[in-house]
Amino acid sequence: MIHFEWLWAAALLPLPWVVRWVFPNVEPIQDSALLVPSIEDFSCASVISVRRSMVYIPLILAILAWLLVVLALTRPQWLGDPVALPTTGRDLMLAVDLSGSMEAQDFQLRGAVVDRLTAAKAVAADFIVRRTGDRLGLILFGQKAYIQTPLTYDRETVRTLLMESAIGLAGRETAIGDAIGLAIKRLKKQSSSSRVLILLTDGANTAGEVKPRKAAELAAEQGLKIYTIGIGADEMVLSSLFGSRIVNPSADLDEETLMAIADRTGGRYFRAHNTQELEEIYSLLDTLEPVEHDVQMFRPRSALFYWPLGMALCLASVLVMGRVLGKYGV
Repeated sequence: MIHFEWLWAAALLPLPWVVRWVFPNVEPIQDSALLVPSIEDFSCASVISVRRSMVYIPLILAILAWLLVVLALTRPQWLGDPVALPTTGRDLMLAVDLSGSMEAQDFQLRGAVVDRLTAAKAVAADFIVRRTGDRLGLILFGQKAYIQTPLTYDRETVRTLLMESAIGLAGRETAIGDAIGLAIKRLKKQSSSSRVLILLTDGANTAGEVKPRKAAELAAEQGLKIYTIGIGADEMVLSSLFGSRIVNPSADLDEETLMAIADRTGGRYFRAHNTQELEEIYSLLDTLEPVEHDVQMFRPRSALFYWPLGMALCLASVLVMGRVLGKYGV
């Protein structure tokens, strides 16, 4: 069915006639008459008659153009059939570490060696797509924490902005406490039945104004559940001029603090040494925070105003061209 969003705009229909009534016409100049004994010599009389009848064409076009403009102003919309929209009542924030240590290439993705952030984005993107009904938000943090995407049902936008993130975008250090504090600030005023933060990092808190454990206490007071994920391999082979050596690329990972954050808020701590384990963690999170199906009805809307507006512009163009051609006697 067709719905008019601003039906009150139809009250503008008599506006041209009101303007004509308020501002009276300028009296036309009377032409002098020529008396002749016969009109036989005026063979163009029929042409003159046709031209006089054509005077009304611009008026008709102008009236039609105005009617179409008013129709466009009423914002006509086509309402589609009702669509079931599943909702969970859950607000879920993702906090992703973009610090310099995420450059470590100790993960594999589709057979290729990649850095930690690339693997984390690929797995988290699939997780986002599966979260039908959740309101999702995205926090990116390094030396500072930033809201990249506010809470929204638009999962595709959250996924796109996550995939566009880059290492060092928020600084090279790690502000875990600030990321949690920012999530608290965004979620505390929401009336959702469940508030969840999934925090992914590969290091320890080295920046920021809020200590992670203090932030966890504040989160617990606000009813915010935090799941923490520590990523990074335990062993990595480095080659140099002096041969190969085995190092621990996750030596800086503060697992104790991440476990304390999760325990304090009623969440869980997970450890991902490779891409497969990271995928399993996100699958487990789907089980711990299941997607529910409380259905709400939604009617999609398609705007139609550009059709009458486009036709009005075409008629106006015809009127302008007619005046220009008439001015030069074409």
